[in-house]
Amino acid sequence: MNKITNHLPTAELQALDAAHHMHPFTANAFLAEKGARVITRATGVTLTDSEGEQILDAMAGLWCVNIGYGRDELADVAYRQMKELPYYNTFFMSTHVPAIALADKVAELAPGNLNHVFFASGGSEANDTNIRLVRTYWQNLGKPSKQIIIGRNNAYHGSTLGATSLGGMKGMQAQGGLLPGFAHIGQPHWYLEGGDMSPEEFGLMRARELEAKIAELGEENVAAFIAEPVQGAGGVIVPPDSYWPEIQRICDAHDILLIVDEVITGFGRTGEWFGTQYYGLRPDIITIAKGLSSGYAPIGGSVVSDHVAEVLGREEFAHGYTYSGHPVAAAVALENLRILEDEKIVDHVKNEAAPYLAEKWHQLGDHPFVGETKIVGMMASLALTADKSVRKPFESPAGTVGYMVREKCFANNLIMRHVGDRMIVAPPLVMTKADIDLLFERAVKSLDEGYAAVKEAGLLKTAG
Repeated sequence: MNKITNHLPTAELQALDAAHHMHPFTANAFLAEKGARVITRATGVTLTDSEGEQILDAMAGLWCVNIGYGRDELADVAYRQMKELPYYNTFFMSTHVPAIALADKVAELAPGNLNHVFFASGGSEANDTNIRLVRTYWQNLGKPSKQIIIGRNNAYHGSTLGATSLGGMKGMQAQGGLLPGFAHIGQPHWYLEGGDMSPEEFGLMRARELEAKIAELGEENVAAFIAEPVQGAGGVIVPPDSYWPEIQRICDAHDILLIVDEVITGFGRTGEWFGTQYYGLRPDIITIAKGLSSGYAPIGGSVVSDHVAEVLGREEFAHGYTYSGHPVAAAVALENLRILEDEKIVDHVKNEAAPYLAEKWHQLGDHPFVGETKIVGMMASLALTADKSVRKPFESPAGTVGYMVREKCFANNLIMRHVGDRMIVAPPLVMTKADIDLLFERAVKSLDEGYAAVKEAGLLKTAG
C-alpha cells in the first residue's frame, strides 16, 4: 500500500504535489515553482504546517469549519456509521436513518415553511439541483416558459457549469462559457459602485434592477432570482439596509421564486442560524453546505418550502446524485448540528464573538491603507485604498495590491484572503476574544508591511 506520512521533508511533499495534484483556482505551473504550503494537522482555530508553524485560520478552511478543528465527536460518529452502514443510496424508494434524522433536524432549524431537504455533496451540486428544481416546478404548474434564473454580477454559487452560470464571476464564465437561460443584474457594492448616491438610495436602485430585468425578459419567462445574503467569495459585500426588503417585494409582486444561497451564511455565521433570519427574508429555497458539517464531511442540500415541494411531488423528479444523503456525511452533519446547539455556538457568535470581532475590525478602518470596513456576524471585509478621501480603485490591475497583502498575511501566519483589493475573513465561530486579539495583531502587522511594500513598489496610486 502506498502511504505518504508527514515525516517526508516539506520539499519532497511539495515536489510530489506539483507532479500529480491539480489544485482548484490555481495557476498550477506557478504553484509548482513556488511550492504549496503543506498543512499537516489542526486543532481549534489553529493549523500546523509541515515545518511546524502555527497558523491562525481566519477563513475557517473555506468558510466552513464553524465548530473549529479537532472535534473527536465527529470522528467517532463517522467511525460508528462506517461500521454500521458505510453507504447506501436513497434511490429506488429506499432511505436510511442518518438521512431521515438529518432532514428532520434541518427542517426544524430552518425558518418559515422550509421543511424539505434534497441532499447533495456540496454547494455547487445543490445549486445545480436548484436549477432543475425551479424549472420543473414551473413545468408542473403548466408554465414551462418560466426558465430564466436571474443572478448578480460578482456572485458565487459554485464552480460547476450550472453553478458558474448562476453566478456572475466573469473570469470563471470565460473558462467554459455561460449556459443559456441565465441573466444577471448589478451587485449591491456601494463602496466601488455607489457613486454620489447614499447607501440607501444605491440599495434601492440595485434592487430595482431586478424589476427592470424581469420586465425586459418578460415575467412569463423568469423562474427565479438567486443571491447570497452577503456576497462571500465576491469580497464580503454587505448590501445596504434598503436592498433586501425591496428584493423580497419584487419577487412577491412578480411571481418568481427566491433562492437564497446560504452555503456560507447558514448555520450561525451571521449570529442567526440562517442569513434569511438576519435579513427577515421569506425564500422559497435555500442552499446549504459548508457549516452543515463544519467541513468534516462533504455534504450540501437544497431546503425547499412546502408549496414548492408539494408541486414537485406531483410527478417523478428525475434528478439525484450517488451520494445524496450519504449516511456517513449525514451522521457527521447531525453531530455537528448537535454541537452547535448544545454548546450554544450561535448564541456565542451573536452575543460575544461577533460584537468583539466587529469592535476590533472597525479599528482597522483607522489604518491609512483601509478605506472601508464591513462586517456581518463572523464574516468581514476591508477595502484597501491608496487614498482614504475617495472611494476609488488602485491604478494597478485589480488584485495586485490585495495579493501583496495576502502574502504578508500568510508570512505572518494569518490566513486572511484577498478578493481583488478587498481583504476578507470568516473565522471559525468558536473563536475566543484571545483568538480575535491575535487575529487583530497579525492583521495590523500585515497591513503595515503590505502598505510599506506597496508604497516601495510605486503602486500606492489611485485610478484616475
